[in-house]
Parts: sequence; C-alpha cells; structure tokens
Amino acid sequence: MGLGNDVSNLPKGIHRRWDLPEPALGALWDSILMDECHKTQLLSQAVMNFTVRPKVSRDVIPLHGVILLVGPPGTGKTSLARGLAHRVSQLFHNSRMQLLEVEPHSLTSSAMGKTQRAVSDLFSQSIAESAANGPTIVLLDEVETLAVDRSKLSLDANPIDIHRATDAVLVQLDLLAEQYPNLLFVATSNFPEAVDSAFTSRCDLIMEIPLPDQAACEQILRACLGGLAKTYPDVAGLIKSPRFGDCANACVGLDGRAIRKMVANALAVDPQTAINPNTLSIDNLLSAARYAKEQRIQRI
Repeated sequence: MGLGNDVSNLPKGIHRRWDLPEPALGALWDSILMDECHKTQLLSQAVMNFTVRPKVSRDVIPLHGVILLVGPPGTGKTSLARGLAHRVSQLFHNSRMQLLEVEPHSLTSSAMGKTQRAVSDLFSQSIAESAANGPTIVLLDEVETLAVDRSKLSLDANPIDIHRATDAVLVQLDLLAEQYPNLLFVATSNFPEAVDSAFTSRCDLIMEIPLPDQAACEQILRACLGGLAKTYPDVAGLIKSPRFGDCANACVGLDGRAIRKMVANALAVDPQTAINPNTLSIDNLLSAARYAKEQRIQRI
C-alpha cells in the first residue's frame, strides 16, 4: 500500500502522496473509457519525459515536463492523471517513483504576497525535494487556480497577488525543468480558457478529454449495472434487455460521473425501488437519464 491514505505531516499544498506503483490507481486508469489511441499517446508522452528529457538538451527539444488535461467536469481527468502515474511507474521497474497531489486552494490567501510565497515554497522546496530523491509525478488539479489568465484579471480579489502567483508558477516551472528531468507535472482544468497562455505554452502535450460517445456511454452503464448486480442480482437482466441500447443512447451528452449518478437517481425513483433495487427497470433508467440531461442543459 502506498502513502495515499496517509495525509499526515505533509507540506502545505500537498494533499496526498503515493508510492508507486499502486494498484488502486491502476484501477482508475482502467475505469476511464476513452479512445485507446489517446490513452496510448498520453502514456507514451509521460514515459518520454523520463527517457528523453534526461538525455537531450532543451535547446534541441524544449520539454518542460508538463501535460495538461482539459475537458468538462466529470470526464475523469483527475482519475486518468492518477492512473497514468501508476502505469508509468509499471514501465520503470527499478525506479522508486512517487505521485504528489497538489491542493491549489490551500495555497491561495487574501493577504498580499502570501499566495506567491506559498506557491514558490511548494515548488522550490516540497516538489524539488521529492524530485531530488527520485522520479516524481505531480498532479496539479484545477490548475487555473494557480495559473490564472492574467490578461483577464479584474480589479477584484487582490489581482496583484494573483498575478504574482501566476508569475511564481511560471518561474518555478522553468527552474524545475532545468534542474529535474525526472519530474513530470500532470495538470487538469475544466476551464482551459481561464489558464494563462504562458502556462499552456510550456505544456508538452495538451489533451482534451471529451464527453463519452455512445459506445463509451454503453460501456460505462454496463459496468455500473454489472457492479450493482453483484449485490442485487436481478439488475443484471437490464443489461440483456433489448432496450438497454436505448438507455445508452439516452446517456449521450452526460459525463461518466453523471451516468453513474443517474443510475443512483433511478434507484431512488420511488420508495419501493429504493428498498429493493432488484426491481429497477429500464423505464426507471430512461426517465433518470432524460432528467439528468434536462438538468445539464439548464445549467449550461
């Protein structure tokens, strides 16, 4: 077991630390259903960070060791990033690799200069120390919190400090790229338009994680119902129903998280079904899927 469940005595800004490989993270990689070609590209880019960067001058290939995953909420970017760390570590059998998860909101402060200092300390001390001890992957979730687009800052919420915090991120990325070729950042963003262009210019790969297509929706729904059927066996019959495809089609436009929550909502359609999920029906699923899509459209 890695250190993922041990969050005590971690430096400010580090939410969690994992020793790799970690099978629990590998399960996350497998759970994200997307084009396998894109998964292979993502894995290959991450592996190249640890093979090519230490050997080739940045004058030849200016790698920064940064991958950015963008896409709507619920598409699995964070899970994919965690699973990627596990998969990369599996390919380097003799290396002790770690995954650090950054909590960006813990670094922000309304006090002038404190956010900038917290960001600088995190990168130059905590992350650098880990990289000095061995190959390290850092997950920067919601990176727009730390690298906000400076061109869009208003006069609200202490923009000078936010501006300086973004400057600090960029400076530290450059310094760490020079000093630690065994360091890889995997950043995520639900709002890539809010990320500073100077940050995106430093990314070696920007990959969009889209909403699942019909085939992926079917796989997610099948996996969810199959898991539910381990406890409530009658649910398995829904997967074999001739109308199962209609349910999958009704899920198109939802993200993977929303599809699984939709199944939970279908179980709560009435007290009888909630008491005995074995009575779940295709009609329950269709109604829940349509409602979930209506709510999504309203939010948009």
